Amino acid sequence: MTSASLTGRTIAVPETRELDVFAALLERRGATVLRCPLVAIRDAADPAPVLEFLRRFAAGGCDDLILLTGEGLRRLLSCIERHEPALRAPFLEALGKVRRITRGPKPTRALRELGLASDLAATVPTTAGVIAALTPLELAGRHVGVQLYGRDPNLPLTDFLSARGAQVLTVAPYEYASAADDEAVRTLIARLRRNEIDAIAFTSSPQVERLFAVGAEQARTALERTHVAAVGPVVAASLARHGVQARSMPADSFFLKPLTSALEAALDSQAS
Repeated sequence: MTSASLTGRTIAVPETRELDVFAALLERRGATVLRCPLVAIRDAADPAPVLEFLRRFAAGGCDDLILLTGEGLRRLLSCIERHEPALRAPFLEALGKVRRITRGPKPTRALRELGLASDLAATVPTTAGVIAALTPLELAGRHVGVQLYGRDPNLPLTDFLSARGAQVLTVAPYEYASAADDEAVRTLIARLRRNEIDAIAFTSSPQVERLFAVGAEQARTALERTHVAAVGPVVAASLARHGVQARSMPADSFFLKPLTSALEAALDSQAS
């Protein structure tokens, strides 16, 4: 039986893809959920570069593949299904042969859906964690595919690989777009500033960036008044860059359910 420890709490949820799942987790604990999706995930506007990467990869063009997100692998497969279904078999065959490197649990889970495992998982699910995992390896002369996080070129990672002598091939199978208009975001910020919301739970860095893009100083002031939760260290680091500290975060499993538990424990502690 789920507890009702969040009864009387209003929690803002900027999640998009799993909005209903996250909202249900909170509502079962008694919370009032303010659904406020800040970003939308869309396929790359131009599929041509993605298909070029896929063809090269399927032809054995990579020795290693770094998966930064589970969404990225799923979008690569959906691009194949929409534009070039004949690529699926050779892509999966190549995927089974390369060394698969994952940033966190979500790309690992996406691989498991295909019957594959991660060969090397970053201990800390961040770019720095991936670099740390790769540092002991011999990379010179290897062709390394990098599935990017949205359209962020991730220069720290690609520069590291190039400096170690690897040939880097990047692919950006999806991008982020605004899901809420600016006025809706300003309304959210105003409600936070008026203390109408007890907590806001961020599940991706683009959500943070969208909030600050609309009203930087107002957003910072608003979040100082609010309990801010982050799904993991990447999101917490995005908040920190804007001068905001995440007050609750899962200890080691960066999914919605552990985030809900961390938020529940933190707010329950405040009330006691």
